[in-house]
Amino acid sequence: MADLLVTVKCPDCGHASVETMPTDRCVFFWECPGCRVVVRPKGSDCCVYCSYGDKRCPFVQDDSQCPG
Repeated sequence: MADLLVTVKCPDCGHASVETMPTDRCVFFWECPGCRVVVRPKGSDCCVYCSYGDKRCPFVQDDSQCPG
């Protein structure tokens, strides 16, 4: 079972926010609570948690296919 708590760090201002990752979808947009910039996944990452979090999303952690 995947660990669902992730710390997401804004690439613009460096603000860190603890989030709970959903288990039913990938998250393609995340708004920084510090500077309000909206980020998207980098490159081939499936979600913002894989790109900017301190751990990968539940689907990658569990080696399963992302929904959608």
